[in-house]
Order: sequence, then C-alpha cells, then structure tokens
Amino acid sequence: MQLATREKIDNAAKLLFRMTGLMVIAILAGILLMLLWNTAAFFLKVKPFDFITGTQWNPSGSPAIYGMLPLLVSTSLVTFGAMCIAIPLGIGTASFLSDYAGKKLKSILKPAIEMLASVPSVAIGFLGIVVLGPGIAGMTGQSNGLNALNGAILLAIMSLPTIITVTQDALEGVPNAYKEASYSVGANRWQTLILVTIPAAAPGILAAIMLGVGRAIGETMTVLMATGNVSAFPKGFFHSVRTMTATIAIEMGEVPYQTTHYYGLFAIAAVLFLMTLLVNVVGEYFVNKYRKYQAA
Repeated sequence: MQLATREKIDNAAKLLFRMTGLMVIAILAGILLMLLWNTAAFFLKVKPFDFITGTQWNPSGSPAIYGMLPLLVSTSLVTFGAMCIAIPLGIGTASFLSDYAGKKLKSILKPAIEMLASVPSVAIGFLGIVVLGPGIAGMTGQSNGLNALNGAILLAIMSLPTIITVTQDALEGVPNAYKEASYSVGANRWQTLILVTIPAAAPGILAAIMLGVGRAIGETMTVLMATGNVSAFPKGFFHSVRTMTATIAIEMGEVPYQTTHYYGLFAIAAVLFLMTLLVNVVGEYFVNKYRKYQAA
C-alpha cells in the first residue's frame, strides 16, 4: 500500500513539473510570437535596412524618422564600458576571495557583495545623478555628468555581484590536485592562480561574464536616469546617449496604440532580444570550446 502511494505521489509530481515546464515554454513562445508579430507589422511600413542603418530616431518629427543605429551604438558603448570596468574588478575580487582571503574576511565580504545585487536600480541611478554625475562634470569641465561614462560605471557596479559570485564558485570548483601539482613544481600562489586555476575555471568565468553582459544590456532604470537620454549619434563616453531599453521605457507609455511608432518600439525590443541571444550563443560556444580543450 505504501509503495502504491509513493508511486502515485511520484507520478503526480512528475506531471506537475512537466506541466510547469511546458507552461514556461508556452509563455516564452507567446512573448516571442507577440514580439515578432508587431515587428513584422512595423517592417511593412519601414524598410528593415533603413531602420537598422538610420542615424536618427525622431518618431514625432514630420516626417517621422525611425533609425535605431544611434540607440544600438549607445547601448553597445555603455555595455562595453561597463564590462571594461566590471570584468577585471570582478575576476580580481573573486580570485582574492577564493585564494587569498581568510575565512573571517570572506564571511564578511561575500555577503556584502551579494547584498549589492539587492540594491534597487533606481537607487543606483539616483546616486549616479547626485554623486557620480557632478563628479564627472567637475573633472571634465562639462555642464553635467549625465553621459555614457556615468551609465557605464553604474552598470559595472550592478554587474559586479553576478560576475564575482559566479567566478568565485568556478575558481573554488577547480580540483585541489591541480594546485598541488603546480606547487610541487615550484610555482608560487600567484603563478598557480594565473597559469592553472583561472584557465581551469575558464568555462565558469566566461559564463559569469556573459551573465554580466546580459545584465548590462537589459538594464533600464539606471541608464534612463544617468545617461542623459539624447537620441543623437554618440561621439564618445563623455556625450549623453540613449540606450534601447531607455527608449522603450520612455516612449511606450505615451505612444498611441497600433501606430508605426508603437510597432517600432517592438522592433527595438526584437533587436535587443537578438543581441541577448547572440551573447548567450557566443558564450555557450566558448564554454564548450574550453570544456573540449580541458577534456583533451
């Protein structure tokens, strides 16, 4: 009797988990179909080439101009700047926590870093306006510091907890036999970290970087508040920019329903989706490449 009851419970649990998984897939498929449907409606009115290569985004102009290249370049610029800051800091901090920090220091630093991920993005954006922005303006002699550099620094701060946590787990997952073999041939702790531990943990580190890039690309409130929201073509880190996510957040609430402008925002979302997908595909490729190298 108990065996039959257990089998019924197991079968019910399997059915529940299967239905949950299928429901998630169905929801994601529905979102994707809605995105593609509205994007196709936009491309019936605006040529895809003009949309991708256009250097002006002015939907309220006469005539309306739907060129998303400034938004695309702005998003890439801010994300690139954020990763230039976050990747070395993240890997360095994770290396210190995994190989150098004592247990007491690690027990303090790791929860503090993880708590940084719980800070609301609007709070970080506010700090960018009242603290970081004036500082950048003072150093560069500009009227304000709401520019791509401001957004890049804030996105780096927001990406650090993810990069540090995942990288630390990858470094601590390297077998001790690797380190002991390195020490046995005369390598010191630093040489072992650089030449053995980090290469061995490369798949996990790449995964951490990809997660950080995804966080930076998809962030909305911080870049909306701290980058100046100018849809002109960016000329550098010290110029105000507007990212794709900020454009969608600003304009979606006021755009008339089922207009070309409305469908254009869905087209921007589709490009953003493709960028995120490309980041994940590239990351998966390199992760598998390093795994095959290690297996060999």
